[in-house]
Amino acid sequence: MNLYWNKCQGEVWCKLGTVNLSHQHFDHMDGVYVIWHGGQTPKTVYVGQGVIRDRLTAHRTDARIQAYSTLTLYVTWAAVDASSRNGAEVYLANRLAPIVGENYPNVAPIEVNLPW
Repeated sequence: MNLYWNKCQGEVWCKLGTVNLSHQHFDHMDGVYVIWHGGQTPKTVYVGQGVIRDRLTAHRTDARIQAYSTLTLYVTWAAVDASSRNGAEVYLANRLAPIVGENYPNVAPIEVNLPW
């Protein structure tokens, strides 16, 4: 499945702490997302899914994710319909091996393109 990974204005990666989540772009935006840190060796911090605005708002105060904020946290997201979301999330988690893990759905992965 080919996903469109969103960036911020100017075609730059969005910073988790400053992306404008109140923008109408996020109205009814459901899908998958990837949070990573910059640092000398960038690493995926978290892979998730759901209502993008709600999930990213929650991650702004999640201590497990914010522990990497000194390395600059970036985020990208892609719209994915509900029937494919679980499989896409599992695929991304398997490929990107996030530092902060969750219990991912017990479904077959659905291959998607990576954000980078």
